[in-house]
Amino acid sequence: MAGTTVFPRDTGSAGLCLGYDDEHKNDTLPRPSLHALPGSVVGRGGNVTLKCQGHLQNVTFMLGKWQDLGYRRERSSAGPGAEFLLTRLEPEHAGRYFCAYKTAGSHGWSERSEHLHLQVTDSRVIFVTAFSCLAIFLLFPTVFLIYRRSQRGSSHEESTKR
Repeated sequence: MAGTTVFPRDTGSAGLCLGYDDEHKNDTLPRPSLHALPGSVVGRGGNVTLKCQGHLQNVTFMLGKWQDLGYRRERSSAGPGAEFLLTRLEPEHAGRYFCAYKTAGSHGWSERSEHLHLQVTDSRVIFVTAFSCLAIFLLFPTVFLIYRRSQRGSSHEESTKR
């Protein structure tokens, strides 16, 4: 191909996650917010709703996970927000999530929301930890009482020998 110049395709920032940068950030769309309902700490097997709140209506919202390049959920919404229900959570679902949105006429996604750190706790671990703390708490007074009684016993024996 004589005389043909080939220009490399601009792929955005060095392969950031979720294809987010493949479509480039749109600097004109305000940053959305991301909240967890009822909260960002959820028990294993529980559910949580991640709510992305934008500033415009009739947009497509995207939920992503920082540590998982393959995690990407999209949802169209007539209102200024969208909800993403996560069910039957396991420890591997924990991590940092973010959201963004785009309009039909925009060239790319809005700026990412602040990240939301989702924690998935194992209730068995909490039970074992609480039980262990209780056992340790009861162990110290027991050891102290045994020590005091053994001291009394040895001083009583010394006084009877005199």
